[in-house]
Amino acid sequence: MEIPKSIYDRMTRNMAAHESLLSSRATRNADYLRRSGKRPEEPVIRPPYFRDADRIVHSKAYSRYIDKTQVFYLVENDHITHRVLHVQLVSKIGRTIGRALSLNEDLIEAISLGHDIGHVPYGHLGERCLDELCREHRIGGFRHNVQSVRFLDGVEGCDLTVQVLDGILCHNGEVHDQSLAVEGEADWDSFAAKLQKIERGGDALPLTVEGCVVRIADSISYLGRDLADALEVEVIGDADLAEFPERCRALFGLTKREGLSGINRTVLDVLIKDIVANSYDADCISFSAEASACVAAFKEFNLHHIYENPRLLANEGKIRFMFRYLFERICEDIEEEREASPVYEDLIRAPWVSPAYIAAARPAELARDFIAGMTDRYFEQVFRQSILPEKVRFRYRGRDGHLP
Repeated sequence: MEIPKSIYDRMTRNMAAHESLLSSRATRNADYLRRSGKRPEEPVIRPPYFRDADRIVHSKAYSRYIDKTQVFYLVENDHITHRVLHVQLVSKIGRTIGRALSLNEDLIEAISLGHDIGHVPYGHLGERCLDELCREHRIGGFRHNVQSVRFLDGVEGCDLTVQVLDGILCHNGEVHDQSLAVEGEADWDSFAAKLQKIERGGDALPLTVEGCVVRIADSISYLGRDLADALEVEVIGDADLAEFPERCRALFGLTKREGLSGINRTVLDVLIKDIVANSYDADCISFSAEASACVAAFKEFNLHHIYENPRLLANEGKIRFMFRYLFERICEDIEEEREASPVYEDLIRAPWVSPAYIAAARPAELARDFIAGMTDRYFEQVFRQSILPEKVRFRYRGRDGHLP
């Protein structure tokens, strides 16, 4: 059904009025750029960045967020954070900041929802394992932000805008920045240069202020949440909490007597307000000096007490073995053209995979992308199928040799 022209005209005027209220720094919908070069798109009901968010949500890679670990792998607890929740939290935080600063919320949402699609099974430990294997097979290192772009732009061919892909590529929640300023131009040559720089181990900042907001939102989204999850699964205890930085207690208004189980809401409230206050009518998206020092100290605390906790890394040797065995087995299956291998059914022959990508990818690249796209559960399933002998099934016959 077509929308009546009178209604459509009113909607168009309303959208124009909304865009007129955006900050001069905000990215305009009219500035979008796609590889396909298709113009114009219907801009009223589904503007370009809104459309990108839809394309990401409907991608196969996005559906696999549901069983990808955030921090605590091999833990049976439905209340801890998985990737699918993390990206929603980043989107919510980013849009809160973006609304306060009069930025393009559709662009913030699209970048947020797609930014971690490239994460591998078993979180950052899995990423380190895959990075080592990729280097050994001479296909470069592995970085989940590059992989996110690879899935959306190459493997599935979603034809996203350069503004969204750039924001996904340039997110880097592990690096702490007090201030973020836009970098680069909205063209494919600039994007390719950033991609090459990051693949070589460098860093690059987003070309839009919305991308800067997502990068800083990603950075603060997991601080309190990871601490709350660590308390939930009892990875840390009172001895760890006694070392929680004093500057963080001071900024968040916590006393020594107070527990930290409810800290996440306080962290987000304080830091979001700090970012808004220091970024309003400014050239950068920034923390205050006090909040920046607090975030750096908080990240250091989480690194030593959570991410490097011996209890969390107890199965590291087994997981490394699993990654190595599967990577080499999948490469061998492709080279020997063993079409019964799951890599054929779930990647090479999958109808949603770009034929151009399959034609250009080498066996090690296909192995990298197949493993990177796995959920934790599927990774374990394929490993078991690959390493355990299959049961031989015979039809039962009676003592006289006849079927019953």
